[in-house]
Parts: sequence; C-alpha cells; structure tokens
Amino acid sequence: MRELRTRWSVLAKGIDAATPADRDRTVDALRAFAILGVVLGHWLVTALTTANGGLSNTSPLAYTSWLAPVSWVFQTLAVFFLVGGHVAARGYASARERGDAYRTWVAGRLGRLFRPVAAVLTLWTVAVGGMLIGGVEVTTVQTLVKLVLSPLWFLLVFAALTAATPLVARLHPLWPLAVVAGVDLWRFGLGGPEWTGWVNVAAGWLVPYTLGAAWSRGAFARRRTALLLLAAGTVATAALILWGGYPASMVGVPGAAVSNLNPPTLAAVAFGLAQCGLALLVREPLARAMRRPGAWAKVALVNLSAMTIFLWHQTAMMAVTALGLLAPADLPGLHTVPDSLLWIPARLLWLPVFAAALTVCWAAFRTYERGGRPKPGASSTRIVAGSHHQATAPVEEITHA
Repeated sequence: MRELRTRWSVLAKGIDAATPADRDRTVDALRAFAILGVVLGHWLVTALTTANGGLSNTSPLAYTSWLAPVSWVFQTLAVFFLVGGHVAARGYASARERGDAYRTWVAGRLGRLFRPVAAVLTLWTVAVGGMLIGGVEVTTVQTLVKLVLSPLWFLLVFAALTAATPLVARLHPLWPLAVVAGVDLWRFGLGGPEWTGWVNVAAGWLVPYTLGAAWSRGAFARRRTALLLLAAGTVATAALILWGGYPASMVGVPGAAVSNLNPPTLAAVAFGLAQCGLALLVREPLARAMRRPGAWAKVALVNLSAMTIFLWHQTAMMAVTALGLLAPADLPGLHTVPDSLLWIPARLLWLPVFAAALTVCWAAFRTYERGGRPKPGASSTRIVAGSHHQATAPVEEITHA
C-alpha cells in the first residue's frame, strides 16, 4: 500500500510540475465534475429489470417521485456545455491569432470527440448481431442499444455547437433562451405539435454554450453577475415547477408524460442557468483545491479520458447487469424493480462494481480517444508511475482537452 501511495505521489507531482503555469485548472475541474455527474446519475436512476421477462429499462424516479432532487445533483450537462463554450471560444480565438485555418482548428476539436465513437459502434454492432443470433429477445436488444446510443445525441449536439463556434460565440444567451420559451409556449400553452420541441435540442444547450463563450471574454469577472445568474435560474426553475406544470425531475422518467430533458424544456434550461451561475461562483475555491498536486492529477486524468468514460459507462453498467443474470435469482439493486427504499442502498453497493467494469473498458479503449498509441520517437504524453523520469508528459494532451 505504501508503494502505491509513493507511486501516486510521484505521478501527481509530475503532472502538477508539467502543467503550464497559466493553465486555468478550474475549467478542467468543472468538466470532470460534469462528466462524473452524468455517469453517476445514469448509474443511480437507470434500472434494468427482469420484471417483464427480458431486460427492460425503468427508473426509481418512476416509483418514488420525492427522489427528484437526486436528478438536480447529477444532471450536470449544462456545466459541460458551459465549459465547452468557454474552451472552444478561447481556443478558436487563439487559433486565429496563430493564423490557423478554421478547418484545422475544427478538425482537431471534433477528432477528439468522434474517435472513441467508432470503437463503441463497432463493438455494439458485433454484440447486437451475436445477441440476435443467440436468440435474445428483440425487446431486450432494443433496450440495451437505446441505452448505449442515448449519449450520442449529446455528442452530436456538442459537436454541432463546437463547429458553429465562429458564428455563435458572440451570440447573447437571451436569444436562444427566448427561442426555448417560445417553443414551450407553442407546445404546452397553444397546443402546437410535439415535434417542435426538438428545436430546443439546439436552442436549449446553446444557452450555456454561449454563456461559456461570454465567460472566455471576461463577462463573469465579477461575482455579482454569476450570483444573479444563480438566483434568477433558481427562482425561474422553482416557479416553472410549482406553477408552470413542469416535472420536478431534471432527467427523463420512463412513462412520464413530459420529460425536461428529451427534448430540453424551459425548466431544464432555467435549471442549467442556476447550475452555470453556481459553477462560476465556485471558481476561487476550486482554484485553491486544484493547487494540490493530488487533486489536480485526478482531475487531469479524468479529462484525459473524458469521452471514453462518457461513452462506455452505460456499457459497463449493462455488462455487470448481464453477468449478474448468471446468478440463480435476481440480484437486489441490479435486476429488481426499484419500487422500494431498500433498492437505493442495494444500488449504491453496485456502484464500485460498475466503476471496476468501466475501468476495464477504459483500459481497453482509451487509446482511441488519444488518437492511437504514440509512434516510436514521438514525444510521449505519459508520466510513468513509480519513476522519477518525466517524458514530455501527458499534460500537452490534458491541457488541450
């Protein structure tokens, strides 16, 4: 154990020393928080049960509505888009100063997003074929595929906004917010067609994205602005839930008439504004925390594999669930219907198992996010644990994530 602690200390100090002094570590901390929030949220509110014969998807929120506040903690996509807008706008401005072409800049940004997707789609194409040939029920296959592919909608929207950064970076957040409000008024107030809600997939996430772009220009240098954003978002969210008829849950609930997330509603966007305000307010304490080598190393390593973690966390959960079917009876918290309070502590016990399965996926597929293994002679992007030798370290990749 002491040897492991020593190796970790060497690794953490190496990453800390190799990080450029002007690196804003709070940005990486917020991104890591957003990714891990989504992962833990899915693991906690997604339940694959055997109640209907095959595996079917449900949620404890469908049975215990007072658990809705859990979704307020783990629905962190707005923070991810906030950070994405900030990093993209700042990166594009730097690229222009260097004289880089737009095509070069956007290819680098999108390549990091989409390289890991090929591995996920390839593995699941093979897996689906194997399950169908093996006689697995079609409904079970559909349930699993839907869970695997559901994160990709977010990736597509994020990629589209990233590619449009030169056009939207200076857009005032009130404009997409007005679009979201108008679409919801049309859908829910005037009886417009449901399909119009999908306009909010772009407009809804454009709100925090443009806030991030404004942040890159120094718009939130004063705490008062962030505090106003937090207060306004909180009051608006509460009013929309209490008097506007919006669901309290900020994630989709199977069987619910309205989802705040699919597509995003005005309540979800208002909640995102509050989250963004809070994220901007905690920058100073986060900056102090990130000055500790151990804390910074953990954040840096999560950022290094952010897309791998995001894309494979559902597969990890499903792999554990599938292997659990080999047990002679349904396992509590894994296959059982989440209709009682006992399901919650049982589920919590499975989280380390899900994390272990995700670690296996990470070990197998992380190189796809990093663009493959480095060629001989190329500058390394690793710090070797247990060694005092630091190769031009992982920070070049971490700091450009």
